[in-house]
Formats: sequence, structure tokens, C-alpha cells
Amino acid sequence: MTIEVNPFILLEGTAREAVSFYQESLDAKLLFMQTVGEGPQNPEAPMSDEEKARIAHSVLKIGETTMFMADLEPGQTRQTGNGLNLCISTDTAEASEQLYNTLKEGGQVDIELGPAYFSPAYGMVTDKFGVTFQIFTKRPR
Repeated sequence: MTIEVNPFILLEGTAREAVSFYQESLDAKLLFMQTVGEGPQNPEAPMSDEEKARIAHSVLKIGETTMFMADLEPGQTRQTGNGLNLCISTDTAEASEQLYNTLKEGGQVDIELGPAYFSPAYGMVTDKFGVTFQIFTKRPR
């Protein structure tokens, strides 16, 4: 089993600005960026242009470290513990499920593990110590 643990920073609408800042200040290389508007849309809940412009996911390479960054969903606010979390990436849904089930014991489920448009198995838990983990399964290549 191969796993990676990456810092994942969540911001309130300033992720694009932060990406630029880290590119300049830390010589970060932008590997990927997708806006909310580039993802699937729900016609029953149309979004404003401002909401669509928010960053759904970005990947920066800083030296040998890969860091993820995105904006929180509209209406969510940063709280102690949700501005920075750890994203564990696995190669299989089975490995993700094992990690998810272990980490949620004594903690709380923030997002149920299940398929998402960007991952075959994705979920989020805050463990019993208050550390938030995103569990992400890579798509097969």
C-alpha cells in the first residue's frame, strides 16, 4: 500500500491570492488548479460568478513537498482546526476505507466516505484528538 500525507489549507475565498503569494514567496510551482465553476453544477442551486470563481482544489509543489489548497464552501467559516488539515492519498478505495474507519473511531465524521466526481472514494474525519483528515483515493491511471 502506498500512502502520502499532504498539508491541505482551506481559506475563505482567498485561495487564489494565497497560491500567488506562495508562488512568489516560496517559489512554489502550481501543478493543478480547478475552480468550483469548472466542476459539476447543480441546476437547482445556481451559483453566483463569485462562488464559481472560488478554488475547488489546487496543488502546489514547494521544494519536495506537495501542498493542497482550496476555498471553503460558501457559507462555511474557518474555525480552529479546519483551516489546516492533513490529506491522506491512497491508491485504492479499500485502503481509504481502512484509514477512514480507523481515524473516525472516537472522533467525528465530517464527510461520509464515498465516490466523488474527483475520487473513487473520498471522505473527511476529525479524529479524537481534533485533527482533521481528508481521505482521498487516486483515480487509476
